Amino acid sequence: MVEQRFHADLQEGPQTLPAAIHATARLRPGHRVLEDISGHLTYRRLLMGAALLDRQWSALLPTPSRVGVLLSNVNSMPATLLSLWCAGKTPAILNYTTGPAIMVACAKLAQLTHIITSRAFVEKARLKLEPLSEAGIQFIYLEDVRKRIGSVGRLAGLLRLTRFRLPPQLAANDTAVVLFTSGSEGVPKGVELSHRNLLSNVTQLLAVSDLQDTDRVFNALPLFHSFGLTAGVLLPLTRGFSTFLYPSPLHYRIVPMVAYLQDSTLLLATNTFLTLYARQAHPYDFRSLRYLFAGAEKVQEATSTLWSQKFGIRILEGYGATECSPVISVNTPLAPRYGSAGRLMPGMDYRLTPIEGVPHGGRLHVRGPNVMKGYLNPEANATFRAGDGWYDTGDIVTVDEQRFIRIQGRLKRFAKISGEMVSLTAVEDALSGAFPQHVQRCQVAIITRPDEDKGERLVAVTNEPRLTIDEIRQVARAKGVPNLGIPREVIAVISLPKLGTGKTDYRELERQLKDKEPAA
Repeated sequence: MVEQRFHADLQEGPQTLPAAIHATARLRPGHRVLEDISGHLTYRRLLMGAALLDRQWSALLPTPSRVGVLLSNVNSMPATLLSLWCAGKTPAILNYTTGPAIMVACAKLAQLTHIITSRAFVEKARLKLEPLSEAGIQFIYLEDVRKRIGSVGRLAGLLRLTRFRLPPQLAANDTAVVLFTSGSEGVPKGVELSHRNLLSNVTQLLAVSDLQDTDRVFNALPLFHSFGLTAGVLLPLTRGFSTFLYPSPLHYRIVPMVAYLQDSTLLLATNTFLTLYARQAHPYDFRSLRYLFAGAEKVQEATSTLWSQKFGIRILEGYGATECSPVISVNTPLAPRYGSAGRLMPGMDYRLTPIEGVPHGGRLHVRGPNVMKGYLNPEANATFRAGDGWYDTGDIVTVDEQRFIRIQGRLKRFAKISGEMVSLTAVEDALSGAFPQHVQRCQVAIITRPDEDKGERLVAVTNEPRLTIDEIRQVARAKGVPNLGIPREVIAVISLPKLGTGKTDYRELERQLKDKEPAA
């Protein structure tokens, strides 16, 4: 029945994002669909804003269709995306937390000549845009665009709204957005997601959940992240319920309070953020939640226990990748399975490739309508095209007879010790939240170093300088970690580097440790 509903809705519904948003807007023109800390937008005002911006892009943007977008979680972000689609442009959303060097690399990869941003955002986020300007990229500030529109333009936009027309040449397989992978273990890749990809993932989520007109999403995840974009904006816009956009997930004291004041029924977060919210929140702050979806990183047992005991809420863990728009699997209230990453989305196929040294499970490949068009990176795209639509997730998983996925870790996050494969993620999970005698935010990341005798050895990196190797070994043994998976060394750092989603940035961590070694 779920498969039937998914395929029927996908085939019979609108085939592009602007068409889907417009179809819902016609049913609920006065509904408050978007809200941020400065105000709200109804569907009518959203379409009017997109229509006004649409007219400006033809004058301000050159012929190339790909345009950079550098904005935070504010109402103008979805309005800008909608206006670019209506103008026949493809937004490439940049991750402003990666730093200037990575942003320049992503801009060159996407061949961007213009980036849309806001002076207020650049100032508050203290972004250094000089390297981008030096690379020949021009900036278009929304404050300047608003001045160009003026009162006469707003009146014209209001008149145009009465005969709002969708872009005639936009097709389902056209690229809707370019996103960049997190780059936690390497250089970010540019991912092209089509309108069909994103609408398929939205339809999949609606097929397995009972989201209603009265639901209210609280989304503090950045929109350059596919989870925040698809589940936090595109899902509410196309389904017709409200979403509150909060500019940063790092405000651990404020987020629970705002979620309480908004009567939020759906919260999107990662394990890292959920742990910190729970420590700061009052037990009543999340009383209205119906759904709590967590993704981007594995939900740890300590986090699930904390939310269950303090708030009486079950965390619905999901699993995904930017290349899959992003949701691959998710737990739901109707079909939960503790310890798993949920059931595979309807309409998706999978296959497992055996890995030497891993007795159970294999390397997961998936295929479905939500899997990307391709990469901007030529070599990565050639590899993907050669796979006949199958996407190699790079994750080692097991899948049971009911299609529930259990993740053992990324292939790159495995170490080969004495001929056996050891999951670094599993060791991190065992050590998570296991040292209450130290500071509450004690964190541990596991990396590898070469070993002459066993090939590799595990090293624990922590932000707690008092944490000893004996404490780590004691906890690891108590949690059932095999001897090969017990770290042999501990290194203390000031803080573990994080990506914008809260995941540990292993690439940056390795760089910091490499810079530290000569001094040591």
